[in-house]
Amino acid sequence: MVAAFDPLSPSQASSSKDKSTFGTLTRERQFRHPPNSQSDVPALDELVEPHIKSFNSLIDDEGEKGLLQLGIEDIGEKVVFDQKPFEDQNGKLNGFGTKISYRIDRVALSKPLVPEKDKLAIERRIFPTEARERLTTYRSRLTVNIRWTVTGPNGVSREHEEIKECGLLPVMTRSIRCNLQGLSAEELIAHGEESTSFGGYFIVNGNEKIIRYLILPRRHHPLNLYRPSFAKRGVSYTPYGCQIRCVRPDQSACTNTIHYLSNGGSTLRFAWRKVEYMIPLMLILKALVNASDKEIFEGLIQGEYDNTFLTDRVELLLRGQKTWNLQTGEQCLDYLGEKFRVVLGCPDDWNNIQVGSYLLSKVVLVHLPNPRDKFRMLIFMLRKLYSLVSGASCADNPDSPQHHEVLLPGFLYGMIIKERFDDCLNAVKLQIQQDSRQGKAQSFSNPKYFTGVLAKTNWDIGAKLSYFLATGNLVSPTGLDLQQTSGYTIVAEKLNFYRYLSHFRCIHRGAFFAELKTTDVRKLRPESWGFLCPVHTPDGSPCGLLNHLSHTCKIVTKQIDTSHITTLLSAHGMTQIFASSIDGRRMVCIQLDGRVIGYASPSKSLELAKLLRKLKTENSTKIPSLDIEIGYVPVTKGGQYPGLYLFSSRSRMMRPVIYLENGKLDHLGTFEQVYMDVAITKQEIENGVTTHLELDPTSMLSVIANLTPFSDFNQSPRNMYQCQMGKQSMGTPSTALNKRTDNKMYRLQSGQTPVVRPALHNKYGFDNFPNGMNAIVAVISYTGYDMEDAMILNKSAHERGFGYGTVYKSDIFDLKDSIGANRKSTKPTLHFGLGRDIKEDHSSHEFLSIDGLPKIGTRVKSGDPLAGYIDDQTGKTKFHKYKGDETAFIDEVRLLGSDSGDSELQKIHIKLRIPRSPVIGDKFSSRHGQKGVCSQKFPTIDMPFSESGMQPDVIINPHAFPSRMTIGMFVESLAGKAGALHGICQDATPFKFSDSDRPVDYFGEQLKAAGYNYYGNEPMYSGITGEEFHADIYLGLVYYQRLRHMVNDKFQVRTTGPVDPLTRQPVKGRKRAGGIRFGEMERDALIAHGTSFLLQDRLMNCSDYSTAWICRSCGSLTSLGFEQQQTNSGEGMKEYCRICDSHLSSSTSEKDNTIDIKQENGNTGKVGVNMTTKDGSLRKGKMDVIAVPYVFKYLCAEMACMGIRLNVTVT
Repeated sequence: MVAAFDPLSPSQASSSKDKSTFGTLTRERQFRHPPNSQSDVPALDELVEPHIKSFNSLIDDEGEKGLLQLGIEDIGEKVVFDQKPFEDQNGKLNGFGTKISYRIDRVALSKPLVPEKDKLAIERRIFPTEARERLTTYRSRLTVNIRWTVTGPNGVSREHEEIKECGLLPVMTRSIRCNLQGLSAEELIAHGEESTSFGGYFIVNGNEKIIRYLILPRRHHPLNLYRPSFAKRGVSYTPYGCQIRCVRPDQSACTNTIHYLSNGGSTLRFAWRKVEYMIPLMLILKALVNASDKEIFEGLIQGEYDNTFLTDRVELLLRGQKTWNLQTGEQCLDYLGEKFRVVLGCPDDWNNIQVGSYLLSKVVLVHLPNPRDKFRMLIFMLRKLYSLVSGASCADNPDSPQHHEVLLPGFLYGMIIKERFDDCLNAVKLQIQQDSRQGKAQSFSNPKYFTGVLAKTNWDIGAKLSYFLATGNLVSPTGLDLQQTSGYTIVAEKLNFYRYLSHFRCIHRGAFFAELKTTDVRKLRPESWGFLCPVHTPDGSPCGLLNHLSHTCKIVTKQIDTSHITTLLSAHGMTQIFASSIDGRRMVCIQLDGRVIGYASPSKSLELAKLLRKLKTENSTKIPSLDIEIGYVPVTKGGQYPGLYLFSSRSRMMRPVIYLENGKLDHLGTFEQVYMDVAITKQEIENGVTTHLELDPTSMLSVIANLTPFSDFNQSPRNMYQCQMGKQSMGTPSTALNKRTDNKMYRLQSGQTPVVRPALHNKYGFDNFPNGMNAIVAVISYTGYDMEDAMILNKSAHERGFGYGTVYKSDIFDLKDSIGANRKSTKPTLHFGLGRDIKEDHSSHEFLSIDGLPKIGTRVKSGDPLAGYIDDQTGKTKFHKYKGDETAFIDEVRLLGSDSGDSELQKIHIKLRIPRSPVIGDKFSSRHGQKGVCSQKFPTIDMPFSESGMQPDVIINPHAFPSRMTIGMFVESLAGKAGALHGICQDATPFKFSDSDRPVDYFGEQLKAAGYNYYGNEPMYSGITGEEFHADIYLGLVYYQRLRHMVNDKFQVRTTGPVDPLTRQPVKGRKRAGGIRFGEMERDALIAHGTSFLLQDRLMNCSDYSTAWICRSCGSLTSLGFEQQQTNSGEGMKEYCRICDSHLSSSTSEKDNTIDIKQENGNTGKVGVNMTTKDGSLRKGKMDVIAVPYVFKYLCAEMACMGIRLNVTVT
C-alpha cells in the first residue's frame, strides 16, 4: 500500500513553512512526527530535574560512589559474640567467646523486569505504562552482598559472603534505573507514554506518587536562636542557643544545639534514636582534641582580653569543668563511653575510650571527619553564641529563606533505605542473641548457622518503601532528624496539565508549622525573591506554607569539587587556620561547608568574595561550578554575625542572573542574595552599587503564575485565585488518554489555544494540553441573570461545543474481594462469564457478552450490570452493577492478570465515560480570578448583537470589575479582539508595558487599523427589542476556563430516604441520599425572622415525627401499660399509667384479672394488677396520645435508665 502524502512530515518541511504566530504547523508537525533524538519539550525536563537527579545519585553519583553505598559504609560493621568463655594461654577466662563481625558490602538495584516464574514473556523489561494500567507498583529487585567474618578464640578468622534479596523496591520513572531512561519522544510514545512525559514520580498500586519537596534548615551553617522555650529545658537554661544541622556524605543528618546557661556554662544537645541528651560542652571540647584549658581560653577569647563580658563567661565555663574532676581528654572519653555504652550498642570488647570516640564521631558535627575541625567549629559556634548574648549580633531568623534548603525526594528515599538496612542488621544480632539465650545457637564456626539466621530475619525492604510511598508515613526509630512523621508523599493528580506540573514544583514548609498559631512562618519575605513565587500559594489553611518554586529556580543536586579553594584563598591573603594568634576584633571567620578554613579582615574577605565570583563566572578550573555560593556577611552593629561563608553542598536553591562586571551568567543562592544588589531592569542599574541584573522580571514567578496574562495589571489576590483555578480547570489531562487508569479524569472536548498568551506558554509546550476556549465576551448588565458573578451563555455557542466536557471514571472489580470468593484455596471459585441460568432473552445480554464482560460503547444507567460471574459452589450467575446516578458509556475494559501471568482472569478495570455538557450552575472562570456560574443559556435570537453582527458567547456583569480591579482582563479583551481581527497571537507577558508605553495605545492602534473603536467599545442592539443600547458596550475576546466544580456532582435533594436506626432522623451525606442539617444557627435565623412555627415543620414533621402515649396526671412518657378488658364487642386491651395506678389494690373482685403462678414453696399465688380501688372507684391516671419527635422518646428512655424521670405537662 502506498503511504499517504503527509505535507507535515519532516522531509517535506520546506514545502509548508510555518508563518503563523501561533506555531500551528510546527506544533502539528511535532505532534505527528515527534523528535527521535530528544524529548518533546526540553524545558519541562529541566523543571523536574532535581527529582530525577537526586534519585540517580543513590545508585551512581556522577561516577562517584552512590549514596546507598556511602550509607552502608557509614553503618559499618556489627559484632556479636557467642558468650561462651574460654581459657587463654595464661589460664584466665575470657568472657566473650567466638565473634562474628558482619556488614553489608555492596548494594545493587536492577531495572524492572518480568519475574523469572514467567517463562513466556519475550520482552522482559517492564515499562511504567504497564504498572499504571495493571494497577501495580513499578519496582525492581534490590540485592545486597553480606560479608561476615568468624573469629575463633584462637584469633583465627574465616570470611564468608552471601547475596541477600531485599524485595522489590519502587523505582522513580525516567531515572537511571527506569526502562524509559534516555528515550526520545518518539520512543516514549511507542512505550505508551506521552511525548512530554518527564518522569520524577513513583507508581504505587497504579497511582503516580511524588515525594514532595520540604524546606529544611540550611546545612553546615550555625544559626543563633532566641527561643523562650529553651529556658524551660532545665534549671539555669536561658532562651539563647546556637544550632547547626550537619549532614553526612550519605545525606543523613544530625542536629547539634549549644545552649547558653545563666551560670556562664553551656551544654551541647543532640538526639540519638529520638531521645535527647545534653552534655557539658567542655567535656566534648576536651575529649575531641585533648585540649588544655589555656588552648580553649585562647580559642574563645581570640585576643579580646579587654572584652570583660567574654572573659567572664569563659572563666565560668572553665571553672564549671573542674567539678567533674576530669583533666585529660582520655578521662573525658572514658567518662562519656561509660555513660553511653548502654545506648549505643557497641561491640562488647570495646573499652570505654573507644565507645566515647564512637559517640563523638556519630553525633557531634558529623559533617567533619577530623576531630580538630570539630573542635574549631564548636569554638566558633560558642563565640557566635556569646556575641548574641552580649547583643553584639542579633538572632538569626529561622523562617527566612536565607537559612533554608530543600529536602530532595531521592535523598529522603536513600535515608529511609539506609535506616532499613541498619534495622535488618540489628535484627540479625537480636536473633543470634535470642538463639544463644535459648541454647539453640549452633557453633559459630559452622557457616550454615549464620546463613540460617539471615533466612530467619525479614529483609523485605521493598515492601516497607512501598508502604512509605503509598501512605506518606515515615516509620523510623531515629526520626531521620526530621520534624514530621507523615505527609511526605502526594498523588500527582492529572486533573489537567497545570496541576500535574505544579505538583513537581511545590515546596512545603513542613506539617509541624501547619499547627502553629503564629502567622510568622506564613509571611512572604523579601529574601525569597526569585526563589519562591510570591503569587502561587493556596488560600486557606496551607497559605504561605505550601509555596512553589519560581520557574528559573534550580536546586543543586551534585557535590561540587572545592579542593582548590583553601589554597587559592591562602595565596590571596587569607590567614591560615593554624596561625599562632588571631585577633578576633579585626578578623572574621572564613568557612567552607561548615569547616573553618581561615580568617581575614572584613575588607580582605570582601576582596576574596569578589575574586571567587569573578573566577566562578569565568569558568575557571579552580572553581568548576556556578553553583558555589559565596555568602559575604559584612560587619554591622547588632546585625548578622559577620564572616565569609562558602557553600558547595547539595540541596541549595540557586537562580541565574547576569553578573554586571563581565556580563556573564552567574548563579545566586538564598544566603548570598540578601547582601547583593540586583537590578530588575537595565534602567535601575546604579554604578558602583548594583552587582547583578535579572534575566527577566518574570523570573520571580512560578510556571503557573507566569501563565496569567497581564498579571501586572491585576490586584494581587486575583492572581493567587487564578493560580488555584487554573489547576482546577477542565482541560486535556493527557495525550495518552487510552493508557490512563486514573480514578477520575476531566477532559475538555473543545479545547483551543489562547489568542492572548505569555511567551512561556510556548516554551513549556502548553499547546499540547489546551485548557479552555476563546470566548466573545460582552460586559453588560443584561436582564439580571448576571447578578453576583453569574454569567449568561449563548445557547448556540453551547450547541457548537463551547465548554463541552467529559468525565472518565474507573470501576475496578476484583472477584477475590467479592462475596463468595474462597480466600483459603489457591484455585478461584468465581469465574467471569454467564452461566446456564441466564437464558437468551435475559436483559443482561443487552450489556454483557457471553464472557461476562461489558460490550464497549454500551450505555448504562444505575443498576445495570457491568460484569457477570459464575459461582462454582451454587452454579448461579451473579452481576456486578453500575452504582452511579448518571448515564454512562463503557469506554474501555482492561483484563488484569497476575504478576507472573499464569492465573485465571480475576480482576477487570472498566473505564466509564460520562458526557457533561455545560448546564446551569456549572462554574467557569477567566484567567484573572473572575469566576462565575452559568445562570442561563439564552437562545441566539435573544442575545444582543453588534453592528458587524457579532453576538457574545458570554455576558458578564460590569459590577465584577470595580472592587476586584482585574484590569488585566480588560487588556486581555482588547488584545484578544485585535489578535482575532488580525489573525495574530498576542504576547501577554507581564511587565512589558509601562506608563509611557500603554497597552491601550498599543492594542488600540491595532483595533483602529481593523476599523474598530480604539477602546474596544461597540454600539450594540438588544436581541429582544432590536433597539440600540444607550451606551456602547465593551466587547472583546477572553480565554475562558471551565472548572471541574459542576452542579451534577454537588446537588443534594431529598424527599424521603434512609433514616438513622437509633434516632429515626434522616442520615447525612450526599452519597447516602441524606438530608442537609438544619442546625442551631438556622434555628436562630427562623426565630429572628418571627417565623418560629416553621421550626415545628423542619425539626419534627420533616424529621422524626412520632406519636407517644402520655399520662396527663403524672406527665410520664414511659409509663404505658395495657390491661385486658371485656367490652361489648369482646375482649380488648386498655391502656393505663403504671405509675399513677400502681397503688391499686390487687385484691380479687367479681372480675379477677390476676394470673395463677406456682411459687417456690409449692403454694399457688396471685400476681397482677386490678384496675378498681378497694372502694370501687376508677383509676387516677389519664392516658393521651401526643405528637413528639422520636428522639425525645429516646431521651426519656435513656434518662430513665439512669434513674432520672422526665415529666411532661400536657395542657
